[in-house]
Amino acid sequence: MKQTPGYKIVTKWLAQKGMKPFEFQLETWQQIHENNSGLVNAPTGFGKTFSVFLGAIIRFINQNPATYKTKTKNGLQLLWITPLRALAKDINRAMEEVISDLGMQWQIGNRNGDTELSERAKQKRNMPEALIITPESLHLLLATKDYLNIFKTLQIVAVDEWHELLGSKRGVQVELALSRLVGIKAMNNEERKMKNENINNRLTSKIEKDPSTLNLKPSTLNLRLSIWGISATIGNLKQAKDVLLYPLRQIQTITTPADIKLSAYNNQPSARQASLFFEEAPEVRSPGIIITAHLKKNIEIISVIPEEIEKYPWAGHLGLNLAHQAIDIIRANTTTLVFINTRGMSERWYQKILELAPDLAGAIALHHGSIERELRNWVEEALHTTTLKAVVCTASLDLGVDFRPVETVIQVGSPKGVARFLQRAGRSGHQPGQVSRIFFLPTHTLELMEAAALKQAMNENMIESREPRMLCFDVLTQYLCTLAIGDGFKPEEIFNEVRSTHCFADMNDNEWQQVLYGIVSGGDALQAYDEYKKVEIEPDGTYRIKNRRIAMRHRLHIGTIVSDAMIRVKFMAGGYIGVIEESFISRLEPGDVFTLAGRNLEFIMIKDMTALAKNSNAKKSIVPSWQGGRMPLSSNLGKMLRRKFNEALSPDAEIEVSSLNPLFLLQQELSHVPRENELLIEQIETKDGFHLFVYPFEGRLVHEAMAAILAWRISQITPITFSFAMNDYGFELLSDQPIPVDDTNVYELFSTDDLFADIQRSVNSTEMAKRKFREIAVIGGLIFQGYPGEQKKARHLQASAGLLFNVFSEYDPNNLLLRQAYAEVMDQQMEEVRLRNMLTRIQQSAIILTYPVKLTPFCFPIKVDSMREDMSSEKLEDRVKKMQAGLVK
Repeated sequence: MKQTPGYKIVTKWLAQKGMKPFEFQLETWQQIHENNSGLVNAPTGFGKTFSVFLGAIIRFINQNPATYKTKTKNGLQLLWITPLRALAKDINRAMEEVISDLGMQWQIGNRNGDTELSERAKQKRNMPEALIITPESLHLLLATKDYLNIFKTLQIVAVDEWHELLGSKRGVQVELALSRLVGIKAMNNEERKMKNENINNRLTSKIEKDPSTLNLKPSTLNLRLSIWGISATIGNLKQAKDVLLYPLRQIQTITTPADIKLSAYNNQPSARQASLFFEEAPEVRSPGIIITAHLKKNIEIISVIPEEIEKYPWAGHLGLNLAHQAIDIIRANTTTLVFINTRGMSERWYQKILELAPDLAGAIALHHGSIERELRNWVEEALHTTTLKAVVCTASLDLGVDFRPVETVIQVGSPKGVARFLQRAGRSGHQPGQVSRIFFLPTHTLELMEAAALKQAMNENMIESREPRMLCFDVLTQYLCTLAIGDGFKPEEIFNEVRSTHCFADMNDNEWQQVLYGIVSGGDALQAYDEYKKVEIEPDGTYRIKNRRIAMRHRLHIGTIVSDAMIRVKFMAGGYIGVIEESFISRLEPGDVFTLAGRNLEFIMIKDMTALAKNSNAKKSIVPSWQGGRMPLSSNLGKMLRRKFNEALSPDAEIEVSSLNPLFLLQQELSHVPRENELLIEQIETKDGFHLFVYPFEGRLVHEAMAAILAWRISQITPITFSFAMNDYGFELLSDQPIPVDDTNVYELFSTDDLFADIQRSVNSTEMAKRKFREIAVIGGLIFQGYPGEQKKARHLQASAGLLFNVFSEYDPNNLLLRQAYAEVMDQQMEEVRLRNMLTRIQQSAIILTYPVKLTPFCFPIKVDSMREDMSSEKLEDRVKKMQAGLVK
């Protein structure tokens, strides 16, 4: 490869910019040159994008050495799949710079929800050589007529930030799209193979007469599709690669390392050698390699230690009390990203910073997913040009956006996962050799233990795994309808492609027939209703959607992200501000003041599914809370957190742990500080009743499930009722009578015996599955969410889903989507595997039972969480201060 013109041109360009490729980039270029596939794994800021993009450029130049600068309208060469629109914009900018500097005529296109209709039409007439696209927009392309022509020239597919897509239904969308693209390439190869004999015969006579005939352009040869994943570090890197490249396992392809063979044909070749252009490769069994950059990203983690350590901490309030320290950090740096875990808190932080530092007005901005697109675009552009001093943001700026001016990151509150913390830290110092600096600002004092745990986990490279989804029949149902809108599909051809994905590798013939039966007739339960009979079967066996209304409705809702109905917020005088959940806006009365996009707004009315508002000078406002805000503690971080408690009260402990000594001394005095191999249970009687506090440190979802199971098991000993509360550290059972847990039964109560059955008995799994079914029904196309600007209300959607759920339960109990709803409740909401692992660990640990005379530092934040539902934030804060004062006496 190093002798090829493409390599020489690209490395010369890099040298002119004072750069040279890393070893992992060279290795990727070589593999792309040989038409192989794989996964690139490198730290943030070391050029993962260039490892694949420049490899594609090198390959194109090698295929067109004389005309690479002038050759236009080459068709789609590189498809770049990205999960975020903001990321697409940044990648586009980087690609355009390369193309311009090299003097090439490539067009770089973007295709996502923000792309104008005129631009989409232009792309369809003349596809750009490189197209940056989201998974949803890729499926929309598969829903167009003659889409086979779009992809016939495609050579390379890159899936950016694959670790973010893996483990989600968007990842399943990518798997299915790749299976189709690989299938298209294989189909083209079959056509080529049929022509090979005639071509070889013609080559034989031509080559003998004129050896220059061998100056064939490799681009005319049909190579197998090259698929590349780009990923930050995750715990299951090999599995991530295998899932991505699964479709390549079963496809026979034609390989043509033309550049190698041509170099051997400098003299007059024989006709037999010429026929080697069309060798058939053996079946690919384990495709692809992992290319890892053995480069260390230097990350500096600085914890912001509160001046006074609260002995009775509670979640959420402390962060804003430390806003002065955050402002000092912002002033000391060129540009700072302030990461907040939820959109609601990001609004509060933005207001607080401006309140304390009004001189930062105009130099600080807010960025989250509910802010209008134009404003988000302006913020992203201003970050590049250092117009802004700071941006308060959520996960909307998590991924690999290249904001090089960013010097520092502030993480407010625990990110609840090692990988997420690494990702956010990498937003600063986004260049090779630069130090990524991140300040950890706790929202309550116990979070300092999470900071210590994060440091240790990063040192030991304990990165979370992302488990791929299996048998997502809702996504498959949507995908088949997508294909049926375009050119239609024949089940016998698509079945093998679908089965070539990791998600559907275990799907059997009966399940496949059920999916087909569902989209054609509506299944057993819905066959009497025409609206569920979407697909028609043509005489030649092609499945196609012919009804234009059904086709239009389907295109509008391609995707797997299901959220509550959103309402746009607009000024009375014109101009959009952002979007807000219908459930929040419906609670407001005219005159109420709320916060959105950093502004205090007075609500006026709802008109045409739009909330009208005007600016308000009110000091107090209601901060919206978007659903799904709180992230649970990851398994890896929980494990490291438990280990860190071994260092409590140790004279050699690091600063985050030693600063908590006043809290640990009080906890030890009143109860116990659990070590890694211990489970602490506290039983406390107060005027509220009898409390049982348990501290597994496994995350709120596991604790929610365990609280329900424990309550069920205790109720089998004696009739008793409970209320629950939980946080990431533990959970509470509260009853009005003594709770019968002691040394004689405690291990039995935390046993793995009959766990699955106890989960089913202890929670209303049917009700949970019914709620989960709403999302599945929307993705699977059973529920239409409405046309743009006329979305159905969330409660109507839930009612529709509930009705379908009941119908399926009674008349079609084996329905695949119904089965999927129960499976997702068990795997994701109940985290059954993690729950079982926790109980196994507890059986091997010492269970410490204590009986404190009053609330302890560990149980206090759980107790406060139990009060949140009944009080506004102001009343809650007053109540908590009184409780703290009473406990300190």
